Amino acid sequence: MKYNFFPFCFFNGKIVEFESAKVSVATKALQYGMAVFGGIRGYYRKDLSGVYVFRISDHYKRFLNSLKILGVKFPYSAKELIDITVSLIKKNSSKSNFYLRPFAYADSLGLSPNFAVDSDFNFTLYMLPLEEYLSINKGLRVKVSSFRRVADNAIPSRAKISGAYVNSALASKEAYDNNCDEAIFLTEDGHIAEGSAENLFIVRNNRLITPPVSDDVLEGITRDTILTLAQRLGIEVEVRSIDRTELYVCDEAFFCGTGVQVSWIKEIDRRVIGNGKIGKITKALQELYFNVVQGFDEEAESWRTFVSLKK
Repeated sequence: MKYNFFPFCFFNGKIVEFESAKVSVATKALQYGMAVFGGIRGYYRKDLSGVYVFRISDHYKRFLNSLKILGVKFPYSAKELIDITVSLIKKNSSKSNFYLRPFAYADSLGLSPNFAVDSDFNFTLYMLPLEEYLSINKGLRVKVSSFRRVADNAIPSRAKISGAYVNSALASKEAYDNNCDEAIFLTEDGHIAEGSAENLFIVRNNRLITPPVSDDVLEGITRDTILTLAQRLGIEVEVRSIDRTELYVCDEAFFCGTGVQVSWIKEIDRRVIGNGKIGKITKALQELYFNVVQGFDEEAESWRTFVSLKK
């Protein structure tokens, strides 16, 4: 998939042309995956001449927590990161939905992977137009990966650490090599964790079920959104460990995340989920989710930051 990036990004303390934002091939971020990242969605509203950015404060809170887990120095506060983001959105003046990628990285050129040596992190932020990451309509074909999810005591899943996503890449490649759209990870003890880059929900007997964050899953902001919206809709929710075979007998299943949004699953390990169509609970949550992020739901106003693009 080829992406066309917006012309401006934030790099080395200022907004610059995207093509001029370069780092050395010797940087620790490249050599050792010593970086953390985030993903934030913006939804364009032509009628309002602006965009809604979804849960930006929560995204930067998690971003800074990821750096805290690494124990490294970082020069920006959450408020400063939000101000930078708003300035960049205005500079690029997007007339489409977009994805923001904040990225904090070790830019020193030392040979040691030790965070205690040259551990200051720099920051960059760039944007790209993005509609669907995975299809929200067709129903996904998914397989349980032979690769296990990295455990919290190996590389913490609650931190979006760049190097950890080699784990995701291996699972995703295996899925694609088997003509599937995505993978599902198991934990080391064999319980369901999440997709390669998405949280996972299933439905059984009209109950919405998702693994706890202690089962090596990302503390997903969209996951939290779905849990909150389910309560609004009066859907019974269980947060508990899920066995692999529960996937095969569930009535509905879907992925959620900033990139994937809410994408329903049609098949897991060649077993059709439910009747092979989007389920009623998944559909209700998907419809409400898009109303929320696009600014059509007044109850969720506190989750949205509006950025006007009027000249």
